[in-house]
Amino acid sequence: MKDFVDDHVDLWAGQLPDLDRDVEGITVRLQVLTRYLERRREAVLAEYGLQLWEFKTLHMLRRGGTPYRATPGELARQLGMSAAALTNRLDALERRGFIERSHDRDDRRKVLATLTRAGNDLWGRGIGGIVRVEEELVRHLPPGDRTRLDDLLRRLVVVTEKDS
Repeated sequence: MKDFVDDHVDLWAGQLPDLDRDVEGITVRLQVLTRYLERRREAVLAEYGLQLWEFKTLHMLRRGGTPYRATPGELARQLGMSAAALTNRLDALERRGFIERSHDRDDRRKVLATLTRAGNDLWGRGIGGIVRVEEELVRHLPPGDRTRLDDLLRRLVVVTEKDS
């Protein structure tokens, strides 16, 4: 079975004699799959009136567990962004009724962002759509191949964790 990446690798192998064809094939295919999943996720979220950045912010609140609350500083770190940029995101999500901000009871200087019922419901619909997109892609592999691919990718991720 061939794909367009094989043609890409053939082209560059002719230009770069020392090119490792396997490395090029693997990295380009990872990039292609990443772009594919991102486009599909964005399309699913658009059906719910959500942009990917909005979903990611709701997702970070949701992953913290009940009561689905975090400080803006915690969210900014989790999302890899500045506090100022996050403030704009929280403002937009609060206007739409997906989060509420309040002061911590024990420390009034501390602000907390909390997922509202509407935000949690929207997150639930969005994550359901995203899971379907991911399952639709991976179902083309038999279970044993899925496990093997997962193991191989884990080994690569472990390498990147050491560099982070």
